[in-house]
Amino acid sequence: MDHQDSPERGSNRRRFVQGLGAVGLGAAALGGPAAPRAAATDAAPATGRSHGGSGGLADPTDPRFTVVVIPDTQYQYDEDRGDEAPLTATMQWIVDNADAENIAFVAHLGDLTQNGLQSEFASIDRPFRLLDRRGFQYSVLAGNHDKTGGEDDTRPPGAYVAAFGAQRVRRQRTFGGATANGYNTFHVFRAAGREWLTFALDWRPSPPSIAWAQSVIDAHPGLPVILTTHELVAPAGDDGGAELSDFGRSLWDGLIAKNDQVFLAMGGHYWPTGRTVAQNAAGHDVHLHIANYQDRYYGGAAAIRLYRFDLARNVVDVESFSPWLLETPAAKRTELEREETEHSGPADRFTLQIAFAERFAGFAPAPVRAPRPARDLLVRGTLAYWRFDGGTAGTAVADDAPIRDLSGNGNHLTRRSLPGTAAGALTWSAGFHPDQPSHGSLLLDGGREPARGAWLSTADGAALNRVGLERGYTIETFVRLPADWGGEHGFTGVLSRFESGRATGRTADDPLEAAATLNVSGGGELQWAVFPRDEDRIATNWGHEMAHERWWHVAVVNDGRHTTLWLDGSPLLRNPSRPATGLAGTGRAPWLVGASSYDGKVQAGFYGGIGELRIVDRALRPREFLIA
Repeated sequence: MDHQDSPERGSNRRRFVQGLGAVGLGAAALGGPAAPRAAATDAAPATGRSHGGSGGLADPTDPRFTVVVIPDTQYQYDEDRGDEAPLTATMQWIVDNADAENIAFVAHLGDLTQNGLQSEFASIDRPFRLLDRRGFQYSVLAGNHDKTGGEDDTRPPGAYVAAFGAQRVRRQRTFGGATANGYNTFHVFRAAGREWLTFALDWRPSPPSIAWAQSVIDAHPGLPVILTTHELVAPAGDDGGAELSDFGRSLWDGLIAKNDQVFLAMGGHYWPTGRTVAQNAAGHDVHLHIANYQDRYYGGAAAIRLYRFDLARNVVDVESFSPWLLETPAAKRTELEREETEHSGPADRFTLQIAFAERFAGFAPAPVRAPRPARDLLVRGTLAYWRFDGGTAGTAVADDAPIRDLSGNGNHLTRRSLPGTAAGALTWSAGFHPDQPSHGSLLLDGGREPARGAWLSTADGAALNRVGLERGYTIETFVRLPADWGGEHGFTGVLSRFESGRATGRTADDPLEAAATLNVSGGGELQWAVFPRDEDRIATNWGHEMAHERWWHVAVVNDGRHTTLWLDGSPLLRNPSRPATGLAGTGRAPWLVGASSYDGKVQAGFYGGIGELRIVDRALRPREFLIA
């Protein structure tokens, strides 16, 4: 855009609106009625696989992937003024780093050229051919400087459409369709194991084109949407904020706000960079961004912005820099070049937090693994197997209704309580880990101040009470800590032997501690502490702090010599190297589920959720775990 089209440039760098999202999808062409003058054209099916720089394909299963955004390049292509070198360097950087960054898509935000001349488009065509030759998936859209005549996309085709209209990208694997005028396109690409829909909308999409975009969303109801256009939000204030422009407000009201699938929308046009978050009609966040560096040294030096999505960490890490300036040796850069090589202000380099599964749950709920029958989980050596899905969620576990041991070994569990504990301290729950074989759990409301709680216990004569497990063992369960988990809940016991080390003849360390116990500290650290059969002192394994309000699979695996803690299929660090064989015991003490003991007495009940629990008399491999 021209400087006259923008507000006065602020003295501070604006905070860039949070992350562009992964554009694209991998779905079939638009199905359903198209609006007049905006019918989908060339809507060939898209595979959702995008090419990497080595001629291979971006890994569509890796939870980490990158979307590259190219803001306004108009000053690079201004009649006989400008320079092709910066954008050429940018495109070469994309090609060279496609595999390392797992680049899934590239999006240009419009104003490719300054005057919309055929000669300017012929020049910018050359760097784009670097992407074409390597099979990259990308989108382009027309900015106000790319158009010739007319304000909205009902204008006749001009030099932009001839060079960068839908016909240019229709052969891409991600291409999904376009309006008949060629000014608006959509793509579907696959990344992080799912498909993503992205729009490249004209500088001024007309009402029929907005209707077309709505029909595309309607035809892809389960896909998250990233929308790119040229103008959306304008800078607001001096702290990197932004607000919808007049046109952006109409696009918000007419399309974005009423479609919960749109979680990220961005444009260029204005400077400096900025961002804001708005609530859509469903009450969910939509991140709205400006990305534009044309007012900076060398017309922005073809700076790009990387949106590094990481669905495992629920973040988008954003970085902005000029590959052209970076390739100049640092010692040879001028002062201005050093200042503009990277954009590191809060508007340009930041981390966007998005709980993707939660944000997308309204239109694309995460698939739930089907329950598995108990008989399929009775692996060789199963000593006890309890499931907690036998009651109505929210009702108390009854004192006179034992929870049966599904291994067939008769180690049934019965409710016990500290004096004065309410019935609601131990209830059935519908919560469960996404990979848990049964769909249910227990909810326990125990604690130390005051001492309270209810738990489950094996009977005095149960076979499980007598095991020594000298050849090894595996104990598996599922645990969830509430949001307010803290000090008074620490070491209240997920699973314990109801006897002390002293009762088994141990005298070292603190012999009043339980002979064996699986605990969680007040800080959320997992702990397995046991008096082994061949040691007088306690052997202790430690985990790290576990996030609250999340289900965790816990496995304690002993191979007859050493014990390793596992969390969600990953081995933990703080496992002792000294041997710890079997479990010391008298052969008479019950096992407690949901309580800890000290000196042979229950001190407190557990606070949180416990899923099913299995004990096996050998070391299981991860592929044999309950979550496998």
